[in-house]
Amino acid sequence: MTSMIDLSGEWSLTSPDSAHAASISIPGDIHTALKTAGLIPDPYIGRNENDVQWVAHQDWQIEKTFFIDDPDGSWYLDITYLDTVAIVFVNDVPVLSADNCFRRYRPDVSSALKPGENTLRILFHSNIKAGAERQARQPFYLPFSKNCPIPDGNMLRKPQCHFGWDWNLAIAPLGLYGEISLKRLEIARIEHVVTEQRHHDDSSVDLYVTVSFHADTQGVIPIHLQFGEERLRLDCGMRPGENSITHVFHVENPKLWWPAGSGEQTLYSLIVDTPSETVTRQIGLRTVELLTDKDEAGSRFAFRINGREIFCRGANWIPADALFSLTSPEKTEDLLQSAVDANMNMIRIWGGGFYEDEHFYDTCDRLGLMVWQDFQFACNIYPSTPDFLENVEHEVEYQTKRLISHPSIVLWCGDNELVGALLWYEETRKNRDRYLVSYDRLNHTIERAMKKAVPQAIWWPSSPASGYLDYGDAWHADGSGDMHFWSVWHENKPFEHYRDVKPRFCSEFGFQSYTSLPVIHTYAEEKDLNIASPVMEHHQRNVGGNERIAATMFRNFRFPSGFANFVYLSQVQQGVAIKTAVDYWRSLKPHCMGALYWQLNDTWPVASWASLDYGGGWKVLHYMARRFFQPVAVAAIPSEDGSEIRFSLVNDTLEDVTVTLNISLLTLAGERRSLRSIDAVCSPDAAVTVLTIPATTVPSDNLVAWSFTTSNGSSGEGHHVMESYKALELLPADLEMSVSPSGAQGENGAFDILVQSKGLALFVLIESETPGRYSDNAFDLAAGENRKVRFTPSVPAASPSGSPPVFRIYDLQSCQSAG
Repeated sequence: MTSMIDLSGEWSLTSPDSAHAASISIPGDIHTALKTAGLIPDPYIGRNENDVQWVAHQDWQIEKTFFIDDPDGSWYLDITYLDTVAIVFVNDVPVLSADNCFRRYRPDVSSALKPGENTLRILFHSNIKAGAERQARQPFYLPFSKNCPIPDGNMLRKPQCHFGWDWNLAIAPLGLYGEISLKRLEIARIEHVVTEQRHHDDSSVDLYVTVSFHADTQGVIPIHLQFGEERLRLDCGMRPGENSITHVFHVENPKLWWPAGSGEQTLYSLIVDTPSETVTRQIGLRTVELLTDKDEAGSRFAFRINGREIFCRGANWIPADALFSLTSPEKTEDLLQSAVDANMNMIRIWGGGFYEDEHFYDTCDRLGLMVWQDFQFACNIYPSTPDFLENVEHEVEYQTKRLISHPSIVLWCGDNELVGALLWYEETRKNRDRYLVSYDRLNHTIERAMKKAVPQAIWWPSSPASGYLDYGDAWHADGSGDMHFWSVWHENKPFEHYRDVKPRFCSEFGFQSYTSLPVIHTYAEEKDLNIASPVMEHHQRNVGGNERIAATMFRNFRFPSGFANFVYLSQVQQGVAIKTAVDYWRSLKPHCMGALYWQLNDTWPVASWASLDYGGGWKVLHYMARRFFQPVAVAAIPSEDGSEIRFSLVNDTLEDVTVTLNISLLTLAGERRSLRSIDAVCSPDAAVTVLTIPATTVPSDNLVAWSFTTSNGSSGEGHHVMESYKALELLPADLEMSVSPSGAQGENGAFDILVQSKGLALFVLIESETPGRYSDNAFDLAAGENRKVRFTPSVPAASPSGSPPVFRIYDLQSCQSAG
């Protein structure tokens, strides 16, 4: 007898507001379905976004027929990621009224079913209309994010960036992005599987497994629990309503889960079986503490994993795509793998997107990426009416119970920047107390709901925050808690200003660049390749962003010649900015214990703060991040008055590390002259200054450069400019490049690129219209030096002996050359 019918696949799409009709693949979004049917242009190309605005102003409905031979018994729909204000009908009988994309809905549909053919229809109310209607019902006006061209998104429990952001397009998409299936309730169904680890010591741990059920009748069901090699059966009596059981697995000599770079990511399998369903979780055994103890500077903000403090190196995550249908598990995994490949160990899931799906967190578990999880509230003033707060309670309970067992999740944060938003709007400034009380009511609702659902979760009230119930300015105060430091970008301060603050943990900071030229070619025609063209301005969503990129170039570099060089130099500039911050803040360890730059990825092709292009290609910043986030790293940091340069050695590993550091001077012709060579030792999890040299040691027409090797097999290099890059009278490097198939048979369609330099070449970047990954990029070469780089195409060539891609090469001098 059928007990489950998968309802995903092809549905019909229509609108009660127009004659438009198409097919739609569910899970999926309506905009993509219309684009696939040729009813709207691609909103990512040119300024087509303007031409698709009508879509979000209409109501839409999707419909599917299904067959059921025997509808007797208790049946329910299982629905997740329903976006957002929607009514679900079975045979024209309304069975669900939904208004929260972040909840799971399981409505009983038994009375609406009939033998044979049935019709399932979902009517989506326009998100724009729904937001306006709900705003009108509020007891007082609630301002929405100034980043959103579409108003009132704060009224709806859906991704806030869908209404636009300063890196996202604004089209208010809608659709169904998760599961939709029809299931028969056989006495009881599993609602949640929640685990908690207790009594960790050197030799054992207890894993508490609590399984909650919903039953529609009284009865007994057999439940099998398996953890590792241990398997047992429990015959559990059920009564109508909610039921739960708890079992404790005692684990001897557990293998621990560690963040990337700190140990293995051991995962155990937990399986919960009933006669009608199976739930599987991967469990990593570990302890997590958030340290916020007081000290002379204020209070700490540091993560201790398995008894060891971990410096968090990483970036902020936004949704993988602006349109759900354009995402895939493979694309998401590629982005996360790129984070680990750049020596990151933490991702912050920002509060204006999604609670991600299971595959995302499973991937983070496997890769060792710690997850800072924001609850999905960002930069807005939100309702605090009873109906809204009740909705939030259900959301928090579902999401925390769904995700708490993932070892990667180390923190639950109440929101993103809601405290700061109290000062961003005229209404809130005039009556801050009223809005503060409203915010406090919402924030405490989230906290109470989380602690009731999963008391073991670690809570942080907001990001940024100087502490619990501290509503101060955590954008400029650096003594306690986590900090968002945006003075360099938004306040137009010089890069050196990053060294004027000493954050305990910087969870947001960033600097923009343009997306790479091959990506620009996907949305702009040749006539549009000008920074001031309407198309290029359309793909810059931060007000004043293009002007700021250009103005900062004037301060730091000679202005580039040509559009391609402007794009390249913007990425070099971005990398230099973020490196300046990370190098200094890592040198402050353990005062500072985390640096998460904004942002890892893009949702569409746009100028932004991301280090990965839309599509996953690495920008200059990401190649630089792989170096400045190395577990063992060396950085040159000038003193405040510029009279000295100190070399900081950071060791994020568990072992003593011996480093051989070679410091040299580089002339503008690329001649390298040895200055100092030293051996230094750094103890585990420490940062030390291993050498200080007077600035007068470096002639005005020289750069100071260094390379190092370590006893654990790692190595690195870098350079430091005494004044500014634009002060350097750089000479042509005369770069030469040759390309050949990699290996005897062209392994995986890869190519080896040999770059040779006759002079000084800074920030050498190789680029191609063919997507792929370079083994190294954005590197320096002195006169007579060469570098072999392997390029692996994303899609291997059909024949290893086929023609190689066409590569472009950039360096700092040639991009600024007047010739």
